[in-house]
Amino acid sequence: MGEIKVSPDYNWFRSTVPLKKIIVDDDDSKVWSLYDAGPRSIRCPLIFLPPVSGTADVFFQQILALTGWGYRVIALQYPVYWDHLEFCDGFRKLLDHLQLDKVHLFGASLGGFLAQKFAEYTHKSPRVQSLILCNAFSDTSIFNQTWTANSFWLMPAFMLKKIVLGNFASGPLDPEMADGIDFMVDRLESLGQSELASRLTLNCQNSYVEPHKIRDIPVTIMDVFDQSALSTEAKEEMYKLYPNARRAHLKTGGNFPYLCRSAEVNLYIQIHLLQFHGTRYAAIDPSMVSAEELEVQKINLHTSTEQEEQ
Repeated sequence: MGEIKVSPDYNWFRSTVPLKKIIVDDDDSKVWSLYDAGPRSIRCPLIFLPPVSGTADVFFQQILALTGWGYRVIALQYPVYWDHLEFCDGFRKLLDHLQLDKVHLFGASLGGFLAQKFAEYTHKSPRVQSLILCNAFSDTSIFNQTWTANSFWLMPAFMLKKIVLGNFASGPLDPEMADGIDFMVDRLESLGQSELASRLTLNCQNSYVEPHKIRDIPVTIMDVFDQSALSTEAKEEMYKLYPNARRAHLKTGGNFPYLCRSAEVNLYIQIHLLQFHGTRYAAIDPSMVSAEELEVQKINLHTSTEQEEQ
């Protein structure tokens, strides 16, 4: 149990990448926590937004791998925000504070929904260069919880944790997926009542994405074919919303593929970001491109050949 927490990779990450805390709102209690790794010269990094149960370090395997390739990567943990507009305003202030004009966003579940809402919120003065949406959704009504969204703030922490755990996979799982769930349960335990209540409120508050506002943004939709908290209908809705999106399918991976299928997820992220190499929106150090690009293209070619043969 808890294999990831004691793994050499996780301990190396915790000992080498500092956790920063930043306040951008007038309210001092709203603290953004983030890991910022990779070359600071990159002005359009990839930013990771976690799910309801996640903290910034759930993306440690992406941070280690991608910074090794020369990318600048930032993983975030949200302060307590109670509505989408408030979140978007706070996130915009954070990007201003970090002096980042445009960014690529990788959002997992709730993080994916918030990434879309932020792109929509800034569509008149765009701040989002591209989106990678992992197990994401476009309409909160899929959870059938919009009527309880306004009462999460009243619930004790143990009840909120029970609601979140109800979406975690149960039954027989392969060791990597079991380790991933153990790690997420551990991260969930570290969240306080207001953090959890506010995230569940954002997750279930009646809202949907307006696609016409963000249709020009390059999108990759990443999802899994095995059991996850998202229904088939919710996935189909995402495909309809983004008909031109690239699709990154993983045969298995459950709710947290970035933990238990990190090599595949990292590859799909690199393939997505390739289209920006050589532009001012590249998330990678230009001196690292040639070697990395050749390697990814070689693996990508091999993967697509395998898929065609199946």
